[in-house]
Amino acid sequence: MAPPRSKTPPPRIQIERVWPQLDCGRYPVKRTLGEPVDVWADIFRDGHEVLRAAVRFRRAGARRWREAAMQEVESDRWTGAFEPDELGLWEFTVAAWTDRWASWRWEIERKANAGQEDLAGELSEGAALLGRESLTLEEALEPALAPRLRPDDVTTLPAPLAVDVDRPLARVGAWYELFPRSWGGFAGVEKLLPQLAELGFDVLYFPPIHPIGTTQRKGRNNTMPARRGDPGSPWAIGSEEGGHTAVEPALGSLADFERLVGRARELGIDVALDFAIQCSPDHPWLREHPEWFNRRPDGTLKYAENPPKRYQDIYNVNFDSEDWPGLWEALRDVVLFWVERGVHVFRVDNPHTKPVPFWEWLIREVRAERPEVVFLSEAFTRPAMMQTLAKAGFSQSYTYFTWKNTKAELVEFMTDLTRSLQPHFLRPNFFANTPDILHAYLQRGGRPAFEVRLILAATLSPSYGIYSGYEHCESVPVAEGSEEYLHSEKYEAKRRKLDGPLLPLVRRLNEIRRENPALQRLENLEFLETENEQLLAYAKRERANVVLACVNLDPRAAQEGVVVIPAWLGLPPAFAVEDLLGGETYDWRIGRNYVRLDPRDRVAHLLRVSA
Repeated sequence: MAPPRSKTPPPRIQIERVWPQLDCGRYPVKRTLGEPVDVWADIFRDGHEVLRAAVRFRRAGARRWREAAMQEVESDRWTGAFEPDELGLWEFTVAAWTDRWASWRWEIERKANAGQEDLAGELSEGAALLGRESLTLEEALEPALAPRLRPDDVTTLPAPLAVDVDRPLARVGAWYELFPRSWGGFAGVEKLLPQLAELGFDVLYFPPIHPIGTTQRKGRNNTMPARRGDPGSPWAIGSEEGGHTAVEPALGSLADFERLVGRARELGIDVALDFAIQCSPDHPWLREHPEWFNRRPDGTLKYAENPPKRYQDIYNVNFDSEDWPGLWEALRDVVLFWVERGVHVFRVDNPHTKPVPFWEWLIREVRAERPEVVFLSEAFTRPAMMQTLAKAGFSQSYTYFTWKNTKAELVEFMTDLTRSLQPHFLRPNFFANTPDILHAYLQRGGRPAFEVRLILAATLSPSYGIYSGYEHCESVPVAEGSEEYLHSEKYEAKRRKLDGPLLPLVRRLNEIRRENPALQRLENLEFLETENEQLLAYAKRERANVVLACVNLDPRAAQEGVVVIPAWLGLPPAFAVEDLLGGETYDWRIGRNYVRLDPRDRVAHLLRVSA
């Protein structure tokens, strides 16, 4: 075997099993501003030398590294932390080096303690480290003598790892979705803002607000042809009035929209827009860029389909177009157009039907300029794709929550979501309903079912949302077995009012969420035994704040059982709890605690442990 020819010897210090990182550093982990980044690594070297280590971190693109010391918490296992103080992409590495003075000191102390007398050679080494002519044993053992020597064998990771830092809204928030055309356009929605703020909503989300095409326009209940006066689907984007950077004239002007966004921000509400990459047959891009669309061999355009659903009023763009760079840039410019008008949150329609590299590029491009922008992925698809979209940059994701209704389903779903790497990159947003999803549980369970799902969404996930009509318990499907609403608002305007019977519960839940840090985290969920398959109990803890929940999943009948508090939860043997929904106080204890929940009275206990 040929001898090594490198002039620099390979490092003797090994840095392994570094955390946090995703896919060997391929993607950044996610944090929000104010959250520390805990870093772990196994650090060791041959021999008996004493090591030191630090986390080095900086904003991506910055020239200088900052440094935070790491400590050895067990054999070879080191940990440290840093807290990013700006939004955007950060990078960090682990640096380790030999502490030459501590290593020498440790050696001479052992020899002196063993009674060795001839230490002249060792003392000469110590003197050389200090740059002195000589050194006595008494001086060497003086605790105050600890010079700071420049390390000469610093070892770091082969490449930095990344952390993507979002604003807190990317992790915690209450969303309300409405169609502006059902509330009097932008002017009508603006009048609604103080009430939405009072209810505790953080985000007001609009489906597309752009001009709607007339060709192949859909009528009520997704019928064709449309009747005179039918407004069409907002997702059929584009008409002679413009495309993705224009607004539907029936809603108001662009200036009206900007005024609405500004007023919302004054009240602490972000306006979110739907970013749907699709066009009606009347969209200007079909004339200006026909190469961006799919055509069959006979030259006809291919409209969108999701069998059995057919969308004759929508054409998808062709990401395999020869002019794909131009398409990518045009879509990025659409997002930046709305960002410049105050929109800093986007709900992205069906991102799983577009290339992942496109999303990785677009989100990086947008957030490089405006790191406060939040992207919500509406991807009800295979787990691998949902998770990859989150890794690629989406701040939040829709999930399968709307289809998880039994205790077994919820426990399995939440365990997979919280007891995995997912909390480090996928932030769920639990919408209790959407314009497309009216689950059978809501169709058949009456008001108690709506209360159950609202409480679960608001307490299991830091981010949740409802679509307007939920507070009125709207539950009629277009047909038996369908999850589509009868008289769906996707195809007709309604006359909406924010006065539903569930609003007091909505307001109270949003107050509770803001008052209790335990409900602002995902990964702290612990399920508790109830001895009843209709009772779901769980605990959430953030330092001294502990919230215990017990929910009756049966909307038709009273259920009774116990909530078993395990000793490992760290609570006292006996403690008081306050029901945050009803105001009552109870004495609870480690072990079995009796509960009975009747949906005619209440569907859940939400208990805060008294300090």
